[in-house]
Amino acid sequence: MRFVKLTDWLAWQETQHAKQIDLGLERARPVLQRMGLARPTHGVITVAGTNGKGSSVAFLEAVLLAAGYRVGAYMSPHLLRYNERVRLNGVEVDDATFCESFARIDAARGDISLTYFEFGTLAAFDIFQRAAVDIAVLEVGMGGRLDATNLLDADVALVTAIGIDHTAYLGPDRESIAREKAGIFRRGRPAVCGDPDPPRSLIAHAQSLGAPLYRLGHDFGYEGAHGDGTWSWWGRQGGVTQRFDTLPRPRLYGAFQLQNAAGAVMALQQCAARFPVSEQALREGLQTAQVRGRFQIVPGAVTCIFDVAHNPHGAEVLAATLREHACAGRTLAVCAMLADKDSAGVLHALRDSVDSWYVAGLAAPRGARAEQLAAVLSTAGAAVTAHNNVADACRAALRDARPGDRVVAFGSFYTVAEAWPALQAAHG
Repeated sequence: MRFVKLTDWLAWQETQHAKQIDLGLERARPVLQRMGLARPTHGVITVAGTNGKGSSVAFLEAVLLAAGYRVGAYMSPHLLRYNERVRLNGVEVDDATFCESFARIDAARGDISLTYFEFGTLAAFDIFQRAAVDIAVLEVGMGGRLDATNLLDADVALVTAIGIDHTAYLGPDRESIAREKAGIFRRGRPAVCGDPDPPRSLIAHAQSLGAPLYRLGHDFGYEGAHGDGTWSWWGRQGGVTQRFDTLPRPRLYGAFQLQNAAGAVMALQQCAARFPVSEQALREGLQTAQVRGRFQIVPGAVTCIFDVAHNPHGAEVLAATLREHACAGRTLAVCAMLADKDSAGVLHALRDSVDSWYVAGLAAPRGARAEQLAAVLSTAGAAVTAHNNVADACRAALRDARPGDRVVAFGSFYTVAEAWPALQAAHG
């Protein structure tokens, strides 16, 4: 084995490929085949989308676990620990298991150069196969067509909300981005789209493959305005309509989570012949599903909220959720972003929801400088201070906060990862 510590493996992987992001299947595919992983015996649900992927994976995983299946879940990126990326039966995989898998991948790859993400994706496939899971739920990293998760054929493909992000890799508009995400569809196999207004390119690609496409608002939907706090789901297939009424609201915050949950339920219905799920398991899964960094609340005299929103659509959802969960005091925002994101669009979406801004530089590849974000906000007339790093911004926000206020840290996964220990420590 090249290394015995996970940290050493990960540091080495970051240096092994010329590009940090290099989409394509031509490198990882032969390694997958050499390892005998190309045709897994377990089921596969693959989830793509701009926003809502992580929550949808959490819903699918929780319901399938409640139904008694052995479940593997793969998500990226992680927030605090690399181990968050791969779970077996709801438990993060330990360091030793990752190291053993990386050693097998290293031996199989020969002289093939793999990216950090490709190493992690192949490790997830390897770990799931060796653990003999019944079904694996995979979150696409970027796009879909050329993402390493697309090496495995999905039994059911789910595409969540589609917005503008990663334009340098996926294209400049929703049509081109949706075309890339629809690349996870497979000929003759069901595809589910949880976006209420799917681009034509996604629909056309499903039709070209003969993949049955189930669309939110057309083939399935939800009603979430019940007075008792419950919601209903309906789905139509083969002329038959099925309903689940008085469902418990998801544990995850935000009205938008009903849209994610509705898509996940429809995806489960499409694999029900092989993996049937009872209504009781559905209810239990909705109430237990959780994922870090999605409007995650830490209560206190000053409430702390963590959210990985990093594109305009995600920021709009965050703004709506802040309005839905209003506080007695002010909202103070700690924000740091990557330089290649639409910072103006993100900040504009949240401008009316925030009283004071604490922007920071991000110590990450492609991190934006605090002055860049401050300039956008100053032009809009917002109250803003700039800080060297996220920890400093968190401490400044908490110094200014009064009981009844809340501090919201958002802008990227890196931002939440840095803000979490800083706010937790100061929060007591």
